[in-house]
Amino acid sequence: MTEDQLEQETLGWLQDVGYTHLYGPDIAFDGSSPERANYRQVVLPFRLREAINRLNPDIPTAAREDALKQVIDLGMPVLLSANQHFHRMLVTGVPVQYQLAGETRGDFVRLIDWAQPDRNEWLAVNQFSIRGPHHTRRPDVILFVNGLPLVLIELKNPADLNADVWKAYDQIQTYKEQISDTFQYNEVLVISDGTEALLGSLSADAERFMAWRTIDGVTLDPLGEFNELQTLVRGVLAPQYLLDYLRYFVLFEDDGALVKKIAGYHQFHAVRAAIVQVIEASRPGGNQKGGVVWHTQGSGKSITMTCFAARVMQEPAMENPTIVVITDRNDLDGQLFGVFSLAQDLLREQPVQVSTRQDLRAKLSNRPSGGIVFATIQKFMPGEDEDTFPVLSSRHNIVVIADEAHRTQYGFEAKLKVRKTSTKAIATGDGQVAPHRAEFAPPEYTERYEVGYAQHLRDALPNATFVAFTGTPVSSEDRDTRAVFGDYIHVYDMQQAKEDGATVAIYYESRLAKLSLSAADMAAIDVEVDELAEDEEESTQSQLKSRWAALEKVVGAQPRVVSVAADLVAHFEERNKAQSGKAMVVAMSREICVHLYNEIIKLRPDWHSADPEQGAIKIIMTGSASDKALLRPHIYSSQTKKRLEKRFKDPVDPLRLVIVRDMWLTGFDAPCVHTLYVDKPMKGHNLMQAIARVNRVFKDKQGGLVVDYIGIGNELRSAMKEYTQSKGRGRPTVDANEAYSLLMEKIDVLRSMLHGFDYLDFMTAGHRLLAGAANHVLGIKDGKKRFADVALAMSKAFTLCCTLDDAKTVREEVAFLQGVKVILTKRDITAQRRTDEVRELAIRQIINSAVVSESVVDIFDAVGLDKPNIGLLDDEFLAQVRNLPEKNLAVELLERLLEGEIKSRFASNLVQDKKFSEMLTNVITRYQNRSIETAQVMEELVAMAKKFREAASRGDALGLTEDEVRFYDALANNESAVRELTDETLKKIAHELTENLRQNLSVDWSERESVRAKLRLMVKRILRKYKYPPDMQDAAVELILQQAQALGDSWSE
Repeated sequence: MTEDQLEQETLGWLQDVGYTHLYGPDIAFDGSSPERANYRQVVLPFRLREAINRLNPDIPTAAREDALKQVIDLGMPVLLSANQHFHRMLVTGVPVQYQLAGETRGDFVRLIDWAQPDRNEWLAVNQFSIRGPHHTRRPDVILFVNGLPLVLIELKNPADLNADVWKAYDQIQTYKEQISDTFQYNEVLVISDGTEALLGSLSADAERFMAWRTIDGVTLDPLGEFNELQTLVRGVLAPQYLLDYLRYFVLFEDDGALVKKIAGYHQFHAVRAAIVQVIEASRPGGNQKGGVVWHTQGSGKSITMTCFAARVMQEPAMENPTIVVITDRNDLDGQLFGVFSLAQDLLREQPVQVSTRQDLRAKLSNRPSGGIVFATIQKFMPGEDEDTFPVLSSRHNIVVIADEAHRTQYGFEAKLKVRKTSTKAIATGDGQVAPHRAEFAPPEYTERYEVGYAQHLRDALPNATFVAFTGTPVSSEDRDTRAVFGDYIHVYDMQQAKEDGATVAIYYESRLAKLSLSAADMAAIDVEVDELAEDEEESTQSQLKSRWAALEKVVGAQPRVVSVAADLVAHFEERNKAQSGKAMVVAMSREICVHLYNEIIKLRPDWHSADPEQGAIKIIMTGSASDKALLRPHIYSSQTKKRLEKRFKDPVDPLRLVIVRDMWLTGFDAPCVHTLYVDKPMKGHNLMQAIARVNRVFKDKQGGLVVDYIGIGNELRSAMKEYTQSKGRGRPTVDANEAYSLLMEKIDVLRSMLHGFDYLDFMTAGHRLLAGAANHVLGIKDGKKRFADVALAMSKAFTLCCTLDDAKTVREEVAFLQGVKVILTKRDITAQRRTDEVRELAIRQIINSAVVSESVVDIFDAVGLDKPNIGLLDDEFLAQVRNLPEKNLAVELLERLLEGEIKSRFASNLVQDKKFSEMLTNVITRYQNRSIETAQVMEELVAMAKKFREAASRGDALGLTEDEVRFYDALANNESAVRELTDETLKKIAHELTENLRQNLSVDWSERESVRAKLRLMVKRILRKYKYPPDMQDAAVELILQQAQALGDSWSE
């Protein structure tokens, strides 16, 4: 297929959905049906004038002509500002004034009929030439609505390997420079190479161009994986969809720099579905449950909420509703309020923020209509003299949007609270209180039932409809997001977000810092940590403070903080050699934050600065002037915090490391953050929210990394269990060791491609050896492309695991292999822009070495063990493991070792592999379900390890080779055979099978049925010869052939 054929197919799809096709040269000023005065004109003025007249019959002609002039001459030299100005006119109308009955009237001239798509004119024009100041360019397809060029589509040849979708992206960047007038009116950009199709906004970087994977919002990739362009045309460019999209899903944000954002398919369809649900739920007699929008963290939930608010506000059925946006933290309230405030054009309303409990009542009490009000849920607290919260409004058209609804929306149950109200002195006989000594009567108490914030909120707004937006829904015995808000309206989970490139994978690395504790202390603290619940309401929190303080003393012990600081600095510097970016550190208390800061700047004094505008490291935390002297230097005003936030989000600003306790862990979006260091016990949704700080897409970021100093591995697993109970797909984190496995797999492939070329002295040989290796690769069929592709995958994997000790051992070889790739591709002028970036990234990361503190260690050292030879698992090592005080960690360790043992020992012994895998899975499942105690699981795992050892050494006892043992096991898998035949007979059969099969296996025997049939007969003959029980003969033959197939690769080497 050629580019021209793809263009014609695209035009065909556009005609299917309602566009009329015109050929650009025909409507040029010198064409057969001219519609332009010259090639500089990008608007079709006659069609625009006709549409304005048709849509605005009641506005005088002069005012309509004035509107036409305003649109044709936007009068703004800065492209994005002009685009924003035009978008405002497109959505709200062009402001005009005219005289009527002697008075000046203001009005708006409509450019589009938003309610009736058929009243607009839809044109798809291909090869539409446009002349800029110095160049003439011809985009492939432009979509005009009422003569306005709203969508530009750039296509590339599907059959040309070098003409991919990013070439189309680069072409659009050229257009922006050379024919910028076209883009003043542009709403959506589309790029495609026939395989991929992506859409983006005028200001979007390459990573912000996204696929549109659905037509109806339900089925993903409905036309198949390779029909992305047709899906996009039918799913978003079809007139009825495009009008809704342009009106409610395009927004501009100016937070120092103007940015244009457009929604993804998941945001578009979530809002459309939510509107239907809210209208239904808010009717008198409705259930007031608007439903749950579950969009994983990092996928643009704040923008989805903004678009939803805009859509609800303008929905006629809602009759000018009031929107109340509820969060549970001041910093989150401020962040979300900031997002909404920047989108005033879309909302057509200035949001307001509640400052106090009294202010809440003033803003909501008997409000007649309209308004967007932000408040934290804690402001819905009755006064001292109130038993319940008073009704503020009984209107039905109030919509409460709960952000991160999993935390404080479950406080409906009542609890009996007992409070001491007074203590009175007993008076003396004459009625006077004794001056020097007083006796006291027993204190008086009052008892009353109190409910949680969620109930107060519903008391205040009894007829409101509630909609939840969350990245981490809760589904457990006592808390269930859906039970409170209704069913899921729309789900966009981790897996889908990662597939779409909306987020990057999160990798997990355990670097446990040793705690100097006795076994008894450790057990006590384990219990306390399990009971911690940071998100409880204030009354419950106070009970937890003493427990938290006990753990804090241990975690904040000076030697431990010194150790963590040293390791963190080394790790962060190593990570930044691999991939430039920023990091957040989560510490357990404000005091620990400061101690950690002080230890870090002892190691790196140049990172420190007292000036908020300077320095590479800062602490962000709450506080006041009354805080102790240790904390005061790090307490900033809200204005300074805002400035620090901007600094941290700016990729080029030198502020690279931020230490927090709980600020910035929810709703904070800084895509350049690639590492989160966790030194604070966290669990459940708090943990899931925190780790999502590193999953944002950013330039060449291959993945985010969570580094664990305190042992959150089990909590991650628990959070994942809750996540999957809520029907989520995808894992929250990927172990960095998985990236290492992938790295080694790719290195092995590259080594095999260099087989026959000696590069052992690559450390010293220099460029000569690189050139020789590249020459060797070029002698292999498709060698250049294969080597380059695998080397790229190797680089990405290395980026994600470069801080692991094992990865460091191959660092120099990775650098050499990467160098070979550079030689191969350096002259290739068609190399993708992205490949160049990845190459630079990989070379940068590889050539440096790391320093890792010995006091922060991997899981073996963390529990005081030498790394064992995994193949041995001797009694001494097993005894050490059994006696470890950290039982849960020991179980994890043994599970991992036994899993590796099964893979390494029994991979080619089908019977033993199945037997031991099932045995291990059974024990671990029982352990995870808490049906057996940790001590018991330890005993079972140690016993299993001994059985492994016995099974692995049976060959010597039986007098059989390893291969013969495998066939012996296949034969002995049948109980009746073991009963009827002697052990000697089974050994003879195993020996004969091994010899005969080894001689008769050909390379492709498993693929050729004729050869398989011949082998089957041979095996049957041997079994009959030794009188193997006939009832089980067929099953034994199949198992033996499967075993032969497992061994086939090693035999054919």
